[in-house]
Amino acid sequence: MTARLADVIDVLDAAYPPGLAHSWDSVGLVCGDPDETVSSVTIAVDATAAVVDEVPAGGLLLAHHPLLLRGVDTVAASTPKGSLVHRLIRNGRALFTAHTNADAASPGVSDALADALGLTVEAVLDPAAAAVDTDKWVIYTPAAYADSVRAAVFAAGAGQIGDYAQCSWSVPGTGQFLPGDGATPAIGQVGAVERVAEDRVEVVAPARARARIHAALRAAHPYEEPAFDILALQPLPAGVGIGRIGSLAVPEPLHDFVNRVAAVLPATSWGVRASGDPDLQVSRVAVCGGAGDSLLDAAAAADVQVYVTADLRHHPADEHSRRSPMALVDVAHWASEYPWCTQAADILRSHFGATLPVHVSTLRTDPWNLAHEGDRP
Repeated sequence: MTARLADVIDVLDAAYPPGLAHSWDSVGLVCGDPDETVSSVTIAVDATAAVVDEVPAGGLLLAHHPLLLRGVDTVAASTPKGSLVHRLIRNGRALFTAHTNADAASPGVSDALADALGLTVEAVLDPAAAAVDTDKWVIYTPAAYADSVRAAVFAAGAGQIGDYAQCSWSVPGTGQFLPGDGATPAIGQVGAVERVAEDRVEVVAPARARARIHAALRAAHPYEEPAFDILALQPLPAGVGIGRIGSLAVPEPLHDFVNRVAAVLPATSWGVRASGDPDLQVSRVAVCGGAGDSLLDAAAAADVQVYVTADLRHHPADEHSRRSPMALVDVAHWASEYPWCTQAADILRSHFGATLPVHVSTLRTDPWNLAHEGDRP
């Protein structure tokens, strides 16, 4: 039972598009030959030595956290991370990472956390800023030339909306201009104000076609200096981004909700910490798998009663508690992202079925392994 590594990567890239990764991140294939086959997939949050040892020879390790996030100048076996790379390659094992692209994807890391907590996801907490790739062109042309100008920009790639081509909108108006010294006007005379019956023609086009459309417009337009605007369009929300907002089927007090979090997430030395009124009724919840104190303000503005995340620092949490009644639930970073492993496993199993064994590692890779419970207040 095997699959081509390239085919597995295609499935993972479709589920967790690399383009969603933050610019500082390092995602994708770390080691392994895409043209070779893999005998299994092991999924974990971290690529630790113990996890690597769990991966069968010829298998793929899918990790959430990058092994080589920062720039490196050596992967010598004498270095901790280099030794893991050597150990992987020596036994024909591959390593693939899906990090902030898995955080932002839909479904992604925070969807898995919300599902584990019994929440129905309703919105993205911090929607991703998708790249702008569509322009609207607004072109002013003498009415008699409107058809030829439209035809030229259509031929250059404008006017496509879904399965419809040659799409445009136009309205008549009056254009005015005063040719100055040195001008060679197609209509009117230097030094005299000219008014012309013109059409305002609007079309959409891919941003990558700007140069081609501009050239076509100038070639077809009768004016020496055509008047036009290019407006970059913002995309519609795509349901991707960091964090999620969800609701409970039945509201419950904060102390019960904290117990819910502790019960469904894997136990860690960090435990589950909370700040807020124990009797606060919780119905809407914001979650962010991984470190999420940068989204405290977004959560506070989201009309939720509690925010569940990891790695909350003292000062941001203290400042928040002074100005907002929203409760905070802080869990271990690893625990908040562990539910994603099952999500990724389900995606691979649904595609490959029995042809590719998929295993979720149960090893706790949280770096904290000891805890002492302090005095209760």
